Amino acid sequence: MRAMILAAGRGLRMRPLTDHTPKPLLEVSGKPLIAWHIERLVAAGIPDIIINHAWLGQQIEQRLGDGRQFGARISYSPEASALETAGGIAQAMEFFQNEAFIVINGDIWCDWSPSRAPSLVASLHAQSALACLILVDNPPHHPAGDFELLPSGILRDADRQAGRPTLTFSGIGVYHPALFDSVPKGKPAALAPLLRLAMQDGKIRGRRHEGNWVDVGTPERLAELNRGHGSNRLSP
Repeated sequence: MRAMILAAGRGLRMRPLTDHTPKPLLEVSGKPLIAWHIERLVAAGIPDIIINHAWLGQQIEQRLGDGRQFGARISYSPEASALETAGGIAQAMEFFQNEAFIVINGDIWCDWSPSRAPSLVASLHAQSALACLILVDNPPHHPAGDFELLPSGILRDADRQAGRPTLTFSGIGVYHPALFDSVPKGKPAALAPLLRLAMQDGKIRGRRHEGNWVDVGTPERLAELNRGHGSNRLSP
């Protein structure tokens, strides 16, 4: 199984921190945010990783190199301008060798273990599904959530008027390559429309993660995350 870490975003909400440093290289407890993901993937037996980048991407390559310092084998998918999530994944599709793969947003911190990914892939095949998303409780900055998780494990788009419980997409998912068949290579494309279209056919599954998760989208959240590590409120 192979993995992708998404690291092409500009990080405008993180300015001025990201004016000269790409967001995935901002540090949590003295370690680049992206390094936490790499180490967890390697520990889970998933050392083959591709990282896309755009803004200040050469800094990412210079800092991480070929990955051997982590026990990983890192490849890169540079983008002249960010292709958004689905576009970035489609651009790197050959790396996955036509097998299901895991994708992690480079700007989150989460203690979910990628060692669970192979079992999610098995469930995709068994259920003829196209993706399984890891979901978390809605954070204060996103109280409306994204999706409804049915008892069967099927995900559907949130119905804001129905008032049913929702969860937030963590930025971690396992995907079948077929989900991206309609995405033209080299063109920007968002992930949400693909997911919502597949949800109409019951092809998207979800799992709830009850551990620690932070969308490191602002300087304030980064500072709070670092304070959490310093007080041992978040596990490494």
